[in-house]
Amino acid sequence: METFKKHLPEYLMEAAELGLFLIAAGIFSCVFEYPGSPIHQAISNGDLRRFLIGVVMGLTAITIIYSPWGKQSGAHMNPAVTFTFYRLGKVKRQDAFFYILFQCLGGLLGIYLVALLLGQVFTKAPVNYIVTVPGKSGWIVALLGELVVAFVMMMTVLLSSNNQKLNRFTGLFAGFLVMLYVFFEAPLSGFSMNPARSLASALHAHIWTAFWLYVIVPPMGMLLASGVYQYLFGKRAIKCAKLHHANHKRCIFRCDYNRNGKIDLSDRLPIPGEEL
Repeated sequence: METFKKHLPEYLMEAAELGLFLIAAGIFSCVFEYPGSPIHQAISNGDLRRFLIGVVMGLTAITIIYSPWGKQSGAHMNPAVTFTFYRLGKVKRQDAFFYILFQCLGGLLGIYLVALLLGQVFTKAPVNYIVTVPGKSGWIVALLGELVVAFVMMMTVLLSSNNQKLNRFTGLFAGFLVMLYVFFEAPLSGFSMNPARSLASALHAHIWTAFWLYVIVPPMGMLLASGVYQYLFGKRAIKCAKLHHANHKRCIFRCDYNRNGKIDLSDRLPIPGEEL
């Protein structure tokens, strides 16, 4: 309980971050895809509308990652990200559990608030709670799409966040990938890459089509990326579980950024066999 109380701010930040991301996703999906929307009527090209949604959601992701909350919690916003860093030894088991729990709660609350605000504009077709289901090509293509986007996202995060020259740009790279994924991959699977995001929509919409895919495949893709990264660079090359660490916000993870003495961690975790 003592650790829970101490780390509760980070848990709440994770909930708020995913909640805000889904609120933005829900609102802008309605703005661009609801037939009665003036913007939908003004932009008849569906590909262009999807591209614009991608731009907005990429910017939303970047804003959250570089926000004070994102800098402190690490801006995971995704159980697959948290679980991968847990498997990499950068997150305590208790923190991983509560990060994932609060991400799910934040996602559920975000979708609920959009439904409360916009009503049937959001809850009925074509927006339909922005639920993630396989596209016309079927579940196998959706599975491959989710696997690829998860792999590329985690590999990008690991390559950039652990590079001294690139780590401050990790959030920009992640946001740019979100933009590309919305445009290119959303027609295949609805673009989830996030079990909590898919759960939030499915639970409210009562649509569970291939739901297992969105729970299992994103962690698989990210774990695969982490395995490849460790094979190429070694496990000790992974410094922390934050997407953005070029700041002076506290860090609750097993973090190696304190080794040069430039950042004073408020909650350092012991590394087995070493004294910090």
